[in-house]
Amino acid sequence: MSNAEASLEHLFRVFTMPEHKDSTLSQIEQHLSDNLSDFLSRHVVAKRTSLEEIEQDFNNAQLPLQPEFVSTHAEHLLEKLVTNSVNTYAPTFIGHMTSALPYFHLSLAKLLVGLNQNLVKIETSKAFTPLERQVLGMMHNLVYEQTDAFYASHLHSAAHSLGAFCSGGTVANVTALWVARNLKLAPKGTFKGVSRDGLAAAYKAYDINNLGLICSKRGHYSLGKAVDLLGIGRANILHASVDSHTLDPKEVLALGKAYKAQGNELLAIVGVAGTTETGHIDPLDELADVAQELGCWFHVDAAWGGATLFSDTYRSLLKGIERADSVTLDAHKQMYVPMGAGMTLFKDPAASAAVRHHAQYILRKGSKDLGSTTLEGSRNGMAMMVYSSLHVLGKSGYQLLIDQSIEKANTFADMIKAHPDFELITEPTLSLLTYRYCPAQVQTFLKSDQCETNLINEHLDNLTKAIQKQQREAGKSFVSRTRLGINTYPDECLTVFRVVIANPLTTVGHLENILNEQVEIAINQPQLTTLLSYLQSEDNAIA
Repeated sequence: MSNAEASLEHLFRVFTMPEHKDSTLSQIEQHLSDNLSDFLSRHVVAKRTSLEEIEQDFNNAQLPLQPEFVSTHAEHLLEKLVTNSVNTYAPTFIGHMTSALPYFHLSLAKLLVGLNQNLVKIETSKAFTPLERQVLGMMHNLVYEQTDAFYASHLHSAAHSLGAFCSGGTVANVTALWVARNLKLAPKGTFKGVSRDGLAAAYKAYDINNLGLICSKRGHYSLGKAVDLLGIGRANILHASVDSHTLDPKEVLALGKAYKAQGNELLAIVGVAGTTETGHIDPLDELADVAQELGCWFHVDAAWGGATLFSDTYRSLLKGIERADSVTLDAHKQMYVPMGAGMTLFKDPAASAAVRHHAQYILRKGSKDLGSTTLEGSRNGMAMMVYSSLHVLGKSGYQLLIDQSIEKANTFADMIKAHPDFELITEPTLSLLTYRYCPAQVQTFLKSDQCETNLINEHLDNLTKAIQKQQREAGKSFVSRTRLGINTYPDECLTVFRVVIANPLTTVGHLENILNEQVEIAINQPQLTTLLSYLQSEDNAIA
């Protein structure tokens, strides 16, 4: 109907009913319901090999003037969008924190869109608001394990909030530090608080030069966004070094004391429970002690690793998280919920009052409107997806998923260590690990006293990039890559493969195939020839 007139009848049908039962959109829905994995494997086929080619399919900035049939548009999406999307459902997609989803989310997503609730206010989410509060209570209980009486008192209290739903970990981290900042720079004398009078007046009232934050160099980039938005400035992020990929509490304490001695105040220490690059966990219990001694907020970014709390086997890895003032969780990671389900939780249910806002037409004082203490206004009811997952999978189901992911990552690490031509760079703490292709003769040479490791590592970096790029473009499997500093080479950063084992459909056989594919790609790379030629010349020079 691309040339059809925009008739009222056509527009009415778009809002009320499908054009016909055998339309392309109906067929897509049926195929997705029957077998999602099969649909994706057949239709996500990477017809375009480069981003530039795909951009040509979306290279027209003119608005469509006339309506078209939904089925016609669905065919367009299949041809241009779906075929060139990323099949995150594939068991060989192990490069990022995105995985297959349980099938029931497809039907729930349709229900979610159909209801189209707006969680900013109760008037548009009468049942969703108490549901979201309950989900926040469940997750708060997972982290803080308070009494039944505590939750009975605070779960649906208009004056309290156990946390805030967010679109993801970035907004969750911003929200946590927003609350921390407003509490730190609360009203004092004639100063009415930072939210009203601003930072300049706050610094004057508290007689400080700057407000700072301490985190690891492995801290998520969203922390930089947070201090930018809050007016603190990225220059006041104090990056503590990492020892064995985690923060040293003694260094954090010394750094904090030195910063305060310069006439500054410390806003927060941020510990990470599952770093994005390697999955390591900071010593949370010790960092809680440091935060208490420095008199600052303690936030834990557990966007990835927070789901580990479901596992009785591995929960102890996050010891001390229950002492955090706030915690970030992402349900769209290891809780297997669709994108857009982040949370920040507050140990003190009264803390979020520091960012409470009101308006005359909504968010009135005394109401239970969730928008009064959340950064985002209009947003959908993603809490329903978390609610359903918690019921369908249960704590025991999540424990099984978490345990098998960590155990599979350990198995993969053992496979890498056993292979003569691979080098494990970081051991898995959770279900992330890094490694690189490094032929046996190169590994031997790197151990030589006369070896110039920086030159060899530069060659290996180029080889790693080439392997990762070709493997990605081949489309059979996917691992990501990053650059890391490690203790073995203290003055260098290495380019390494980064793997996230989260898809429960990934088998040991898939992991074996991925390694074999990397070997096959490597032996045909000119970068390997260049590296081996360099080693030969170095051998001759040493001889």
